[in-house]
Amino acid sequence: MSRIQQCFEQLDSAGRKALIPYVTAGDPEPGMTVPLMHDLVEAGADIIELGVPFSDPMADGPIIQLAMERALVHHLRLADVLDMVSVFRQTNKVTPVVLMGYLNPVERMGYNVFADAAKTAGVDGVLTVDLPPEEADDIVDLFQARGLDTIYLLSPTTTLARAAKICKRASGYVYYVSLKGVTGSGALDVNAVANKLEGLRTITTLPIGVGFGIRDGATAAAVASIADGVVVGSVLVSQIAAHAQQPEQARQAVCNVIREMRSAMDV
Repeated sequence: MSRIQQCFEQLDSAGRKALIPYVTAGDPEPGMTVPLMHDLVEAGADIIELGVPFSDPMADGPIIQLAMERALVHHLRLADVLDMVSVFRQTNKVTPVVLMGYLNPVERMGYNVFADAAKTAGVDGVLTVDLPPEEADDIVDLFQARGLDTIYLLSPTTTLARAAKICKRASGYVYYVSLKGVTGSGALDVNAVANKLEGLRTITTLPIGVGFGIRDGATAAAVASIADGVVVGSVLVSQIAAHAQQPEQARQAVCNVIREMRSAMDV
């Protein structure tokens, strides 16, 4: 059983929902990432999505684009992100870590090399934004042979028929994007999301995490009432940006948001 599957099963047994924060590796500087990962777990995170910096993050809005720019100033590479996961695993062997990013860095490293290195580092899942399932069969098989879950995005415009094909290739969980647009955009319509999830549950038994538009405890709790997991990114990255010159304050600010969300979700 994968760490991700075990995490969701344990949460379900306890009547709780997964809190899944996203942060960009190396933002605002590489030395902050691993301590922040540990801080997130202490604040109530169940799974960590770790963004791999890339120069053309087409699915992300300005907030995360700027985070990637801050990380890339330090010439951060995919190999460096894997090293961060390895260091995290020295003292945390339980919390699942998902790498979220784009295909180019993986392709440049080489699929086999990446899959082996990710397994060795302790990565649990990979979410590759620009890899459609129609082109992913060989890669998914490669990842899953190493025990790496392949996580896919589903959007409000994804038809149920296409969602069924995507979910058939997915493992770990699926990530439902609650809004049309890039990260950090729009206002959350919980009723619309609930209606969409009702349909998705007819075609998959995988846990469904919902992201985009979650900004505070109230929105986190609302999404937790209808989903298996709450994915939060832009509001955390905004806190890092606001305190980019003060890493300790940045970590504290991010964790304050996570604690508020965890508390609201657990009521």
